[in-house]
Amino acid sequence: MKILVTGAKGFVGRNLCENLRAIMDGKNRTRALTIEAIFEYDLDTDPALLDDWCRQADFVFNLAGVNRPREQSEFMQGNFGFASTLLDTLQRHSNTCPVMLSSSIQATLIGRYGQSDYGKSKLAGEELFFEYGQKTGAPVLVYRFPNLFGKWCRPNYNSVVATFCHNIAHDLPIQINDRNAELELLYIDDLVEEMLDALEGHPHRCAYEGLTTVFSDAGRYCCCPVTHHVTLGELADLLYSFAAQPKTLVLPRIPAGSLSKKLYSTYLSYLPKEKAAFPLKMNEDARGSFTELLKTADCGQVSVNISRPGITKGQHWHNTKWEFFIVVAGHGLIQQRCIGSEEVLEFEVSGDRIQAVQMLPGYTHNIINLSETENLVTVMWANESFDPARPDTFSEPV
Repeated sequence: MKILVTGAKGFVGRNLCENLRAIMDGKNRTRALTIEAIFEYDLDTDPALLDDWCRQADFVFNLAGVNRPREQSEFMQGNFGFASTLLDTLQRHSNTCPVMLSSSIQATLIGRYGQSDYGKSKLAGEELFFEYGQKTGAPVLVYRFPNLFGKWCRPNYNSVVATFCHNIAHDLPIQINDRNAELELLYIDDLVEEMLDALEGHPHRCAYEGLTTVFSDAGRYCCCPVTHHVTLGELADLLYSFAAQPKTLVLPRIPAGSLSKKLYSTYLSYLPKEKAAFPLKMNEDARGSFTELLKTADCGQVSVNISRPGITKGQHWHNTKWEFFIVVAGHGLIQQRCIGSEEVLEFEVSGDRIQAVQMLPGYTHNIINLSETENLVTVMWANESFDPARPDTFSEPV
């Protein structure tokens, strides 16, 4: 299969092309696609190439368009004019391969979009594609995108998420006129998955009732089945919580498929080099050190403990708190004894054979470095973050 992507250097085009290359190079085997060539067309591409690529293409993604022109008239030329050239070239070669058009929800011309020159140009492009499909019999896939976000999206352009991510990551102010204004967001990875679905011949079809997407196998349009709704205020609050993580160590809840998970990945892609690494507070004494690594709102915290040769640490028990001790370097012994009992449970541990040992509630426990020369390095997970006001920790030797 040979695939033509116009607007290949834009936000959507770049993400799509990188994923297509991963499939073509055999790095992504999750798709039943054999890709022979990817024709990447953009503003700086020799226009003569378009003719040959339109002759060869087995599928066309038309992502080219104008979002922020100097003159309003450029909307129609960029969003309608190039589409005409593309379709005329395909028709001249009698190439009736599937063609996909990236349009916008603004093409509905409903509500605040009613006077949008951008929306009008997108609507004209849609109708051009539908007419082309009727005339030639070529499959036409028209997608109306809501607000897109994800890695590599240009800030201070046409994406509020990109602008907020960039500014917050660089300690710059953001502007919010109405915290309650709601956005519909489409994540770039979800969009790319839908585009690959379309490439495999099973796009998701829909119709529109006003601005509402209605899934329908007979729908005139196509759409991505996963979008998210959020207010500007909620968006800003989430991003500021991500920015605070190096200080609080608290990771926000990021369930699979959630907006938070996708937004956090997006935010990180805007971090400057100086924020890609941050120091952690090492609590050091003659015995070694203890450093908190990460905390969560409801799944405890992870720390790392370093014990110097011959040192014993711990010698305490908990009512409810429980932990995993995972020795990753060195040679040690973990001991546990149920309070009120004389029986001692012993676990010899080593970085050469990594295992997780559970510290049982109601058992006093310790960890001993058996080496005379090497540090003992232990990753520790506790089911709750440490609360100085309620430490649930009571000293008692094993």
